[in-house]
Amino acid sequence: MVKTTERRERQREALVLAAERAIAERGLAGLKARELASEVGCALGAIYNLVQDMDELVLRVGSRTLARLDAALAEATQGRRLDSKEEASAQLVAIAQAYCRFARGNLQLWRTLFEHRMAEGAIVPEWAISEQMTMFRYILAPLQRLQPQAGEADLVLLSRTLFSAVHGVVMLGLEEKLVAVPQRDLDQQVERLVNLVCGGLASQMQRA
Repeated sequence: MVKTTERRERQREALVLAAERAIAERGLAGLKARELASEVGCALGAIYNLVQDMDELVLRVGSRTLARLDAALAEATQGRRLDSKEEASAQLVAIAQAYCRFARGNLQLWRTLFEHRMAEGAIVPEWAISEQMTMFRYILAPLQRLQPQAGEADLVLLSRTLFSAVHGVVMLGLEEKLVAVPQRDLDQQVERLVNLVCGGLASQMQRA
């Protein structure tokens, strides 16, 4: 029984890695169950003994992407202090720039985090939601330094707003849409955006 369980786990890992490679090379639209089955050496139907459906498979790939993003953000914030508003602002800039670099270097996998839509009626598993929300801890700490009077709910909302702003600039820039910031200027403009937000928060605190 133990050997069967171990073999199944190895097959699941091989399947997730194959799916990750497919998405990295061709995007979410390039993920084909039949091709994955051929690559990992199992029957097409056997895939669904390893994962419930393709939604779960994409979420498991997303879990690996989020883990690497988490590591990138941890590296960007390592050793940084939050003893002043200036340091808090600098940390938020570092986080935003690390996010931009990660998105640029992992474009298809990063895009899949936001492009994937669950099948109608399907519910995103709690573990996947939890992994997504843990990313915000990097933003919350410096925001709390900039807005010490804010309650937890306000800080969570503000962290989502700031993330959405940075993500929108990065997404449009990397997609090279008509109204996007040119890629050559993306890092600089992301830094400028975050500094403007931090300056506004500092001014708001002074007026309070």
